[in-house]
Order: sequence, then C-alpha cells, then structure tokens
Amino acid sequence: MPGAGGPWRGYINFCAPSGGKAFGLLKAQQEERLDEINKQFLDDPKYNSDEDLLSKLEAFKKKYMEFDLNGNGDIDIMSLKRMLEKLGVPKTHLELKKLIKEVSKGSGETFDYSDFLRMMLGKRSAILKMILMYEEKAREQEKPTCPPAKKAISELP
Repeated sequence: MPGAGGPWRGYINFCAPSGGKAFGLLKAQQEERLDEINKQFLDDPKYNSDEDLLSKLEAFKKKYMEFDLNGNGDIDIMSLKRMLEKLGVPKTHLELKKLIKEVSKGSGETFDYSDFLRMMLGKRSAILKMILMYEEKAREQEKPTCPPAKKAISELP
C-alpha cells in the first residue's frame, strides 16, 4: 500500500485551474453572485423608483469586487482597512470595527454586498458611504480634460 495520499501524492493536477485561471474563475463566480443581488435590488419597490439604479448598482458592484479580496462575499476588517488606506483615509482598529458595525446587519465582524448596497442606496449618511462618495468625486476631479501642453526640450528638467 502506498504512503499517505496514494500513488499520486506530490504530483500536480494539471486539470484543475490554478493561478490566473483560478482567480479569473473566482472573480466570474463572485460577479454572478453580486449580479443576483443586484437583480433583487432592481425588483425591490423600496429602491426601483431610482431612475439611475442600474448604473449605480454596476458601479457599486465594481467597487465592492475591488475590495472583497478573498472573494468570499464579505468585507472583513482587514479588507476595509486596506480600502480606506488606499483612499487616503486610514482608520484605527476601533474606528474600523465601528464602521463595520454601522453597516452590517449580521455579526458585526464583516459586512456583505447587500449590507453595502443598503448603505450606499439608503438615505442615512453612513461614514463609509461619505468616504466612498468623496473618493469618487476626487477621482473625477483628477481626470485631465485635455492633453498636456507640449514642452520644448529646453524646458525639461
């Protein structure tokens, strides 16, 4: 009888997706799950009166996918920490816990996409919502409206 793991122990399974393929597959599955939740929000009478709802949901989905790094559907305290640091708004551990508790309906340790959408589409001004909206406005202002002026070689440093 061969050792633990059988005769194929130590061999690589070339049929299973790995690396970039596995990550792409994970992201596609994640996007499908988020699309299902978006559909629920589109059908919800509480939200479907918003004429721009579809484009908002698509933008929120992209933003959420950007920060749900492990693809499990929840944003935990470390993902939120990275998100806010990337946006230039670092927070302490205690502040992060408070933000998550404000957004989540569940355990208070994480928040899911539905919690995120309720926050972003709701009338209440959550701190996280304000930070994300501020970041979006700042990004819009950064975009140049025309190509940069040409410089002569003598003007270069």
